[in-house]
Amino acid sequence: MFGKMSITKSTEDYFTQIERLKKVLENTEIIVVGAGAGLSTSAGFVYNGERFRENFSDFEDKYGFHDMYAGGFCQYDTPEEHWAYWSRFITVNRYMDAPKPVYNELVDLIKDKDYFVITTNVDHCFQKAGIDKNRLFYTQGDYGLFQCSEPCCQETFDNEKEVRQMMEKQIDMRIPSELLPICPHCGKPMTMNLRSDNSFVEDEGWHRAAERYENFLKTRKNMPILFLELGVGYNTPVIIKYPFWQMTADNPKATYACINYGEAICPDEIKRQSICIDRDIGAVLKELK
Repeated sequence: MFGKMSITKSTEDYFTQIERLKKVLENTEIIVVGAGAGLSTSAGFVYNGERFRENFSDFEDKYGFHDMYAGGFCQYDTPEEHWAYWSRFITVNRYMDAPKPVYNELVDLIKDKDYFVITTNVDHCFQKAGIDKNRLFYTQGDYGLFQCSEPCCQETFDNEKEVRQMMEKQIDMRIPSELLPICPHCGKPMTMNLRSDNSFVEDEGWHRAAERYENFLKTRKNMPILFLELGVGYNTPVIIKYPFWQMTADNPKATYACINYGEAICPDEIKRQSICIDRDIGAVLKELK
């Protein structure tokens, strides 16, 4: 797609970049936000350290992993232990609020603009911050949804009631067997609606959101637009990062802004249209306000 990616650090100082981004925000009505895991990390949703130990020290002692991400791939001795772990994981990363108001500050920044948000995050933080759900496409699933593990149908199921029951009734890292979630259609075990392989369910709501996103881009093509990329890494660059680069290259009226602690880069081909800020996203949003 792009010949080179030689820009690893902006040649402009931090305050110059902030002023440039402020000016673009003031003068641009159309904003497409692309959000990755770094945004939730900035909001305090970290998967290791004290937050991990507070909630999973018993699992750490037994199975030897040291962060929530690794725990998601652990092979537990029983399904009851598997769902004891996952019900805790879902509770702290979906049904509890983020420790820092970073999402709220972002929504305040864009709420009066003509915006759309595409995110690979699955923690529901945008919805809790009051984002217009018709302007949001969460591509990789939602911790708050179950799906059939088969899957026998392209349907997802809200899991809050079931997860809260698992949390309330688990003892010694196990949930009661009668709380194991099963598909109401075929009786097979349920699993999380998270994209990890080709069994991921893209339900009707997913397809409607994808269509709205595509239509938003199509109807604003070649207009002055800001592609604001926040905390997107290289696990799935084809969803947000590479398309943002390509759409910026195709539109001389577009600006690409990347805020990413440690990974704020852009290709040479769009250097003149780009603002790359290597700082914590929450700190930058406070500056922009």
